[in-house]
Amino acid sequence: MADSSNTSPSAGRVHLSQEGQIAIITLDNPPVNSSNDVVRRGILAALDRIDTQQSHAVVLMGKGPNLMAGADLRELEHEPTEPTLPQVTAAISAFPLPVIAVISGHTLGGGLELALACDSRIATPTALLGLPEVTVGVIPGAGGTQRLPRVVGLPLALDMIVSGKPMTALDAHKIGLVDELLRSSEGDGSDTESFEQVLAYANRYQGGKQPLAERDVPPADEQALNAQVDKLLARARGLPAAPVAAKIVMKAPTLSFSAAIAEERAQFLALRGSESAQALRYLFFAEREKPFEPTQPVKAAPVSRISVVGAGTMGSGIALCALKAGYSVDLLELNDQALEAGVARITQALDEGVKRQRLTQAQRDDALSRLNPTQQLPEVAGTDLVIEAIVEELAIKRSLFADLAQWVSEGTLLASNTSYLDIEQIAEGIPHPERVLGLHFFSPADRMPLMEIVRCNATSEQTLSTAARVAHQLKKRAIVVANSWGFVGNRLYAAYRRQCEFMLEEGASPEHIDAALEAYGFAMGPFKVADMSGLDIAWKMRQQTADTRHLRRYVGIPDLLCEAGRFGRKTGRGYYRYDEATQPTSDPEVAQLVERYREEHAITPNAFSTQEIQQRAELALINEALLLLEEGVCQRPADIDIALVNGYGFPRWRGGPLFIARQMSDRQLESALDTLADVSGKGHQRTHRQAF
Repeated sequence: MADSSNTSPSAGRVHLSQEGQIAIITLDNPPVNSSNDVVRRGILAALDRIDTQQSHAVVLMGKGPNLMAGADLRELEHEPTEPTLPQVTAAISAFPLPVIAVISGHTLGGGLELALACDSRIATPTALLGLPEVTVGVIPGAGGTQRLPRVVGLPLALDMIVSGKPMTALDAHKIGLVDELLRSSEGDGSDTESFEQVLAYANRYQGGKQPLAERDVPPADEQALNAQVDKLLARARGLPAAPVAAKIVMKAPTLSFSAAIAEERAQFLALRGSESAQALRYLFFAEREKPFEPTQPVKAAPVSRISVVGAGTMGSGIALCALKAGYSVDLLELNDQALEAGVARITQALDEGVKRQRLTQAQRDDALSRLNPTQQLPEVAGTDLVIEAIVEELAIKRSLFADLAQWVSEGTLLASNTSYLDIEQIAEGIPHPERVLGLHFFSPADRMPLMEIVRCNATSEQTLSTAARVAHQLKKRAIVVANSWGFVGNRLYAAYRRQCEFMLEEGASPEHIDAALEAYGFAMGPFKVADMSGLDIAWKMRQQTADTRHLRRYVGIPDLLCEAGRFGRKTGRGYYRYDEATQPTSDPEVAQLVERYREEHAITPNAFSTQEIQQRAELALINEALLLLEEGVCQRPADIDIALVNGYGFPRWRGGPLFIARQMSDRQLESALDTLADVSGKGHQRTHRQAF
């Protein structure tokens, strides 16, 4: 479709054209048609210039893949400028001609609010619709909380707005949010075939004006709604905007439209500048930056085939992740029973995806057709990338790498999934060390979003660029880290766990520490995590470093639990006792064990407040994060926050330890870290704010 000569004067961002009796307003703000003041002015200018006597209806559409992908979040850092989006949606709603929105691509947030202000909505079948504002710390601020319930009812509106989860155009059509689907599954509404369908719909449209402000909210059971809100807020895991969103949506049946819109806007503006909203916006932008930028132009190597060595839980999870991303996958495992079990896990996961309608049967079958289970090492000879996921034993991994180097080409990337071992030692003597790196997945590998790309001394920039591209294909939040103990994530978590053990020794209980940190926003407290992971794993590692215990403060309580056979959930006993449903309950035996330990070490227990527990854990993470920067383990402060949020359950709405540190003055931070050093005792490494 060519632009007419009758173009809006708004820097070419909004175009007005005429097709017979249909006026066409096209948003043209690449790359995603986000809302900004230029676009908003352009829409109003286009509406002003439409000849209402010569036109039957108005079509609002986007050039490129999206109608409007939402607001430009950078605008939220400043005071709103006019015209605001609520002014635009009000103008569309009040316009004398019916306005038809063509929903395409990602029509989210302000984009969907724009569509809701229109009188009818049609969509491409592949479009995605949603109001995800709570995930960036605000609520819909241009009428979404009031218009959506009037279209789909309160239960569905609550689901969409409080969870922030989008839905497909197919589902939106089923619930009446979309009036008609375009027949073509391709195109964005502006290609010739789709555009002809749009014009045909607009020309036959006889619905007239349908302002949602005049429509009643469909009745719903109040008790059921309250129960639904409770469940949604529990799943929101503390997102501060979620309860506000629920409260405003629930007012749709009781307040007048104008009063509810005014309250919605007031709450939106109040949340916009909150620390949680700033933290969520910070992560939004940080997670969208490329994990690696080479110092000079370099082209990532093509990867179409990945070989995973080891068919255990981690290996099969990595293989499943790669299959879902479209790669051909070799799953190499010498033990036939282990290989069979690994394939069964992959098949079961894919079948579950079909059952939950996350995959089609054809997608499931296609994924399995690309899986090559094998016990023969030579079969990986033609692969592009090998990821080893075998036992954490240095000698065994070294032997595997030596064998791999004999079979694969010199251009094949060799990656280890090790959590703690030195990758330089694993690959010592391997030809072409520039292709060696670490790809540290987190369990379960097919679901956890974090990946650490580990850079060794000889790893080339092409290898890192290739790894970054693979990570993107796998839909991972990747960070590039140096080859050092624990990399970034596990080292941070070790410092956090160690501080919690200090507080346990000093007088706090596992239950109080876990409850305090879950109230802080962690998905699970540290002692529940330890029980879930298995206490014997960390015990084995501590035994390997027993000769260095005298150099640092050492808490022996976890060792005593292991000596008593309390290894966590798998044995039914750890810091907690577990029933058949694996629910943790307090165990008096643990309290007695801890009490005896304190008596033997002449420790007088202190009383801890919830705030003290939270502050010490937070400061331990800040201190270790600054040490990681000082030592060059990672180059970008945001990578540390990305790691904790995506791999360890740190609350997104707090931003991360370095985001928190940046909100503190130099004096505040120095004083807090001094206090942490005092209470942490021997072996504590003290850092300084100057690290960033």
